[in-house]
Amino acid sequence: MKTRTLNASKKTKRTPIGEIPVEWEVRELHEVATVQTGVAMGKKNIVDPIVLPYLRVANVQDGYLDLREVKAIAINRSELTRYALRNDDVLLTEGGDLDKLGRGHIWHAQIDPCLHQNHIFAVRVAPTVLSPKFLVLHAAGPLGRRYFLACAKQTTNLASINSSQLKAFPVVLPSKKEQERIVARVDAWSAAISQTEARLDLKARLRSALMQQLLTGKRRFPRFGKRAGKSSNDWKWVHLGDVFDERLEVGRIDLPLLSITADRGVINRNDLEKKDTSSEDKSKYLRIAPGDIGYNTMRMWQGVSALSTLEGIVSPAYTVCTPKADVIDGRFAAFLFKSRPVIHLFRRYSQGMVDDTLNLKFHNFAQIRIRIPGLDEQRAIAEVLSVCDSEINLLTRQLAALRRQKAGLMQQLLTGKIRVKG
Repeated sequence: MKTRTLNASKKTKRTPIGEIPVEWEVRELHEVATVQTGVAMGKKNIVDPIVLPYLRVANVQDGYLDLREVKAIAINRSELTRYALRNDDVLLTEGGDLDKLGRGHIWHAQIDPCLHQNHIFAVRVAPTVLSPKFLVLHAAGPLGRRYFLACAKQTTNLASINSSQLKAFPVVLPSKKEQERIVARVDAWSAAISQTEARLDLKARLRSALMQQLLTGKRRFPRFGKRAGKSSNDWKWVHLGDVFDERLEVGRIDLPLLSITADRGVINRNDLEKKDTSSEDKSKYLRIAPGDIGYNTMRMWQGVSALSTLEGIVSPAYTVCTPKADVIDGRFAAFLFKSRPVIHLFRRYSQGMVDDTLNLKFHNFAQIRIRIPGLDEQRAIAEVLSVCDSEINLLTRQLAALRRQKAGLMQQLLTGKIRVKG
């Protein structure tokens, strides 16, 4: 599809929600759709009961419906028409997390008949004027989010809207054909995102399986395995204290402050989106160097460790270990420390009465026994898993870029700044 940029000075008009193309309209939702509220729970004195499946808030997720568990409710038979869902109804939740406010999905009569709870709105559009898919896009888009956040009742991280506010939602209305073209363009982006998500999931599962097999010796490279006349019995047991030294260098306040994370590795503290609670006096902070493995002493049993590529200082709440290069490869050890069996060992050797107080000091860390292959095989395993990580990181960046592009495209398409030609 081709697109063209709108000339704002000649082909737009000013509306309460901003500049839009002159041929577009802005109408309140109740003018182009009916908003149906759902059945309330706990009704008593039902005269002529009928038991039917109904949708709860848990069934309406962000961009999809989760119908694995659909419960049933009793209503008066005479109320069936009042509360029954119809094909192409747009389901919107009354409230929830701030970032999900205004998000919804379309009902395709997967269950018929089916009702909906009073915390879910069923919006039934006038089909000649408004496309259900376009309404979903519009409600989840920048204009919709701005409206819902402005009028919603908010508490901490939760927000809710009522039916009057939903009925007053200003809907931007291109022609029905242009709505369909906009939906098709966004759907193409959504499909690319879904494909990338599937590839990322597959790659992550492959990495997990490889870690399970390679780090335990269940699967070996031909040059190290049976073809070379060896078995996993040639792996040797070592104590971590025999293959790591603790780095206890302090007083390097000239070095940058770093942080050790479970997913992002060792990073500059300024790159964290958290309040800096570090001490002003950093004279007792520990130096960490490239090739060291640092771990959160209180959260090692949760897998919070990483191989450092940076030099800096970290809080004394971390422990810094230096691999003995003639015995263990740092990259191999970093992967091993993320494996489930070894994380289980970290928990067993951590000291403390409850999870919140568990800690793994170096002297306890040093007592843990692990089984490792020779250095050449360690490096080969680390290389394969590093390639997996690189591919996962690339897909993660591609996915983030696609999501940003989709959000930007929606901003342009739903305001008419970019038009989709037929």
